[in-house]
Amino acid sequence: MKKVVISLGGSIIVPDKVDYSYLKKFAKFIKKFSRKNKIVIVTGGGSTARKYIEGLRHVGSKQEILSIVGIATTRLNARLVSGVFGMKETIPETLHGVKSALHLRKLVVCGALGMQKNMTSDGNAAEVAEMIKADYLINMTNVDGLYTSNPKISKNAKFIPSVSFKDFMLRVNKIKFKAGQHFVLDQSAAKIINRSKIKTYIVSNDLKNLDSLLKGKDFVGTLIS
Repeated sequence: MKKVVISLGGSIIVPDKVDYSYLKKFAKFIKKFSRKNKIVIVTGGGSTARKYIEGLRHVGSKQEILSIVGIATTRLNARLVSGVFGMKETIPETLHGVKSALHLRKLVVCGALGMQKNMTSDGNAAEVAEMIKADYLINMTNVDGLYTSNPKISKNAKFIPSVSFKDFMLRVNKIKFKAGQHFVLDQSAAKIINRSKIKTYIVSNDLKNLDSLLKGKDFVGTLIS
């Protein structure tokens, strides 16, 4: 039995409007996988969170308020995703809550886990992976993996199929943290996977590709190890 943590990007859940068609397929796929494995899905806030946060920035709201709104958005997305799964259980809001829930069932869905300085849902996913000694962490986002620059903006962006924990840390440390930031895997997560050497994959939302990864076959994405 494998223990897997998935950081599910908000850009996948609500790219513009709720992608219910994809979420139904995702739920079916994950339910099948969770029959023989334990899995925790941590949802991000995505564009929904960024829109709310940007609105608050325009009226001069403090950083703490921005973080609270961001956290609330991830939990709203968690409730949405758990609803697609047909789950009625309470959404865990702490690491302890996730651990307790995982003792009772093989699949747990949650959003951000409490208020921590410079923490994100990616970071929370890494915390969960560290706590349960996951076989690996999978970050599902709206690009194929890690690039030298944003492939949606730069034509010269080069794909990076694998990178060491140390080199990945060097990359993310060049980015200044801010609430609602958008990067394939951020500073808070990088620090945790680096200290605990958690094998981490960055992949797109392609379920066939995810299936290949989980089966140990060739896949498209970036491995951080």
